[in-house]
Amino acid sequence: MKVTPIPAFDDNYIWAIHNGTSINGVADVVVVDPGDADPVIAAIKQNSWRLRAILLTHHHYDHTGGVGELIRLLDDAGDAYIPVYGPAHESIKEVTHPLSEGDQVDFENMGVHLKVLDTPGHTRGHICYYGNNALFCGDTLFAAGCGRIFEGTAAQMYESLEKIRTLPETTQLYCAHEYTLQNLGFARIAESDNRDIIERLKRVKGLRSQGKPSVPSTLAEELQTNPFLRSQQTVLVQNASLFAQRALIEPAEVFAVVRRWKDSLD
Repeated sequence: MKVTPIPAFDDNYIWAIHNGTSINGVADVVVVDPGDADPVIAAIKQNSWRLRAILLTHHHYDHTGGVGELIRLLDDAGDAYIPVYGPAHESIKEVTHPLSEGDQVDFENMGVHLKVLDTPGHTRGHICYYGNNALFCGDTLFAAGCGRIFEGTAAQMYESLEKIRTLPETTQLYCAHEYTLQNLGFARIAESDNRDIIERLKRVKGLRSQGKPSVPSTLAEELQTNPFLRSQQTVLVQNASLFAQRALIEPAEVFAVVRRWKDSLD
């Protein structure tokens, strides 16, 4: 499986999943969270791709806004029916295949097999797709950060991130936004002496200065540098307790305070 980023808006990534194999010069592609149709259409033309399906993680418009136009354009061109997979517990009118925890999405000819994880918190029905050593995590987990809690609860988001923590540390994490520099800025505040964070910040600054994406990252890297996955680390617990002005004991409570701490600085 190969994954190609399609930049959209100011900082979104639409992920194109393919395998590099073409028939008569055309290769199948699956796109994740196409908030804007135009860059997807341009990438399809440039790479001689044929859109096989659309995967959605949640209902926010910057993740779904291009779906209708993509479907209309393909219908007008006489192309085959395009299935749209998305969260069962959210209202997205274009979704043809509603999904929830444990469901499987298979694209046999591409060798792609994805399991669905329920990851509420950012929104009530957010889902992620895991398979082929990759996680398409939408706005649940970011590089060095996590999504804001708009509709769910801190407890839900904590449990969603704990679910992701159980995946293999080699898992490639394909989040939907280029927020890494900002997130690492907060991570340095939360754990100022963490050498892994300092080194990652240098590395990401280098990538961004060259116009290169800072994602995907690996789960191993996130476990070392992402404060939202480090709620049991002594230094982070101490610093979060100072911010809260009370002693924090439970990891879920630490997470909730760290999320509130970052919100206060954004």
